[in-house]
Amino acid sequence: MSGTWPDLRNLELFVLVAEHGSVGKAAARHRITQASASRRLDTLERELGVPLLVRTHTGTTLTDQGKVVVDWARATLTAAGDLMAGVSALRRERAASLRVAASMTVAEYLMPGWLMAFRRACPDVEVSLRVANSDAVGEMVGDDDVDVGFVESPTVATHLSSRRVASDRLVVVVAPGHRWARRRAPVPAGELAATPLVVREPGSGTRTALEQALRRGAHRMAAPLLELSSNAAVKVAVEAGTAPAVLSDLAVAGEVRDGRLRDVSVDGLELTRPLHAVWPGRRRLAEPAATLVRLSERAGATLPPAQPS
Repeated sequence: MSGTWPDLRNLELFVLVAEHGSVGKAAARHRITQASASRRLDTLERELGVPLLVRTHTGTTLTDQGKVVVDWARATLTAAGDLMAGVSALRRERAASLRVAASMTVAEYLMPGWLMAFRRACPDVEVSLRVANSDAVGEMVGDDDVDVGFVESPTVATHLSSRRVASDRLVVVVAPGHRWARRRAPVPAGELAATPLVVREPGSGTRTALEQALRRGAHRMAAPLLELSSNAAVKVAVEAGTAPAVLSDLAVAGEVRDGRLRDVSVDGLELTRPLHAVWPGRRRLAEPAATLVRLSERAGATLPPAQPS
């Protein structure tokens, strides 16, 4: 026997010949011509290296070797059918679930609305959401732990594919009693950079965006006064008067509106950042993840334009 695997369609044709005793009838079942069927059976015999059929004017019968091979062929076709049925079930199961990861700002302030829209569009899909900072989301996507991720870092790792779905604005916030709250003029970018801040942890998209914005302005951020792992914790620290912080406008809009925090203008610093959907590189974004990304783009287009601070 050669090292070439026989074509399953040829095996199926051979089994039909055995069942009907006729190449013509087997060809008709396969919806091919008798001549084409004969060529495919000849190919099968060459691939297997044994004679399978004896053709006579009254029909076609199996050789002794053919009688043995036909049983193996039936078992092979049954196994192949089980394989395809199993794979099909896996595809249906995958299509009926969606694994999502999102960085904290996206997860807290945008994802609920996006998932509500997704539920209306795909009511039968079960969604699981994991929340982490942007770096961790990228790692989950790269490791294929989730189907799609959403990050707030200005740049995306080169091994990931990405699509911009919205824009966000970072703002400087302070407690009402902080000296910056009484300023009439914007805080210079250099003064912000030199001020110890309450910041998110390394790997957070918010912190990365701030650090990159300062570097673009040739500023180096001072050592943080405090590092915290959630927007909520940062806001509590700022309200207590600990120090200023830079957070998403989405995260602080309620506190600024209620007067618990003050939004401080900054001069000479661009704090607008993109929000991206990410998925493994060199791979087409498949459903149902593609639907969620389209809905997030549509919702992102309705967000108020992000204005420079």
